[in-house]
Amino acid sequence: MRTEYNPAVWLTFFAAQIGASAGLTGLIFVAVSINLKQIVELPHLVARSAKALFTLIGVLVTSTVCLVPGQPVRALAGELVGLGFALWIATTLSERAAVRGNSYVSGRQKVAYLIFSQLSLVPYLIAGVSLFVGSGGGLYWLVAAIGLSYLVAMLDAWVLLIEIQR
Repeated sequence: MRTEYNPAVWLTFFAAQIGASAGLTGLIFVAVSINLKQIVELPHLVARSAKALFTLIGVLVTSTVCLVPGQPVRALAGELVGLGFALWIATTLSERAAVRGNSYVSGRQKVAYLIFSQLSLVPYLIAGVSLFVGSGGGLYWLVAAIGLSYLVAMLDAWVLLIEIQR
């Protein structure tokens, strides 16, 4: 079986992602706890906190299901599509709540946030479909999904830790 369709050869990668995403999720919890008063006063920041958590928990859960030993590749593909779809809905709704009517975010920033969020989410779905059909890059799409998810979550963490103080 080719590397991109064989989860067994990705064990180290996914194990590393579990550790990294768990650590970064902790960072989000610290950011929220440090600035809890300001965050709960602004519903936009509550939604942004949720989005950051959904983004990192998506990496954590995806990496976890990819580590399940002996599961059929098509079952993993279905799990990835299901997780990708659920993650897409939760993150997109949180993103919308975070920017809709938010006077602190310009129109340009709203578009940039939306683009980055979508670029981090779509590869999860592509990975699942590609794995299912056995063509198109398979698990390599998760590298893009995870890397972009970290970028999006760190931008959210920056807002929750630093920008909130302005």
